[in-house]
Amino acid sequence: MLRASYWELNRVAAPGIDGETWKEYRAQMEERILDLHERVQRGTYRAKPCKRAWIPKAGGQRPLGIAALEDKIVQQAVRRVLEEIFEVEFLGFSYGFRPGRSAHDALDALWVGVMGRRINWVLDCDIRGFFDAIDQEWLMKFVEHRVGDRRVLGLIRKWLRAGVSEEGEWSKTIVGTPQGSVISPILAHVYLHYGLDLWVRHWRQHHAQGDVIVVRYADDFVMGFRQRSDAERCLQELRERLGSSAVSGLACCEGAVRNFVADVGNTWHG
Repeated sequence: MLRASYWELNRVAAPGIDGETWKEYRAQMEERILDLHERVQRGTYRAKPCKRAWIPKAGGQRPLGIAALEDKIVQQAVRRVLEEIFEVEFLGFSYGFRPGRSAHDALDALWVGVMGRRINWVLDCDIRGFFDAIDQEWLMKFVEHRVGDRRVLGLIRKWLRAGVSEEGEWSKTIVGTPQGSVISPILAHVYLHYGLDLWVRHWRQHHAQGDVIVVRYADDFVMGFRQRSDAERCLQELRERLGSSAVSGLACCEGAVRNFVADVGNTWHG
């Protein structure tokens, strides 16, 4: 699996703190994969800090964590294992960085929900600084719901605690998971599944008075409501939920209930 994971990596991705590229590793790939496998099995494998890089985003910059090449290989292998375990658990309205669930699929689901149901009000939410604010202890508790292998859990802890390196300076990480690393998307989905998705499903089934739709793409999600009272109540309870101990450190970023205008469907369709 480590060998297959190496071939699945982006061959032109920026190198991490080790400075090693995919092409350079290939020169002695077979010997090094065998050595890496032995270290993983013995428990002597050590995760390296992620190299922090910054990319532009609306209103500022977004931090990215670039892992060392061998960390990418092991993370890719663990990601494939975790996907097999958790994909059967994830809910249908969850999209983004999942097999067969692209941004286009999320937009299609949103279009069908808004145009095919009695939706009059829309709640558009973004979780501010999500990847940087994940509570690592709660994340591990969530993973442990379905994963009992202590070696796998130990690997995840190593990556979470490896820290980041920026301009040669190392800093410890006690919250968050590096955005941009191979393992982060599946860990984020596990966290949001237990911290948000199951709560939203329960709220929709037991508290909503009218139709409710929801589509989540990574840490952004849209909810549609038939009744304004449901939208306003859900907004208030979401703010409380995202600030609770179960999802410590997260905040709903100016989620605003707004009247659904007639031409928004045409905009999404285009």
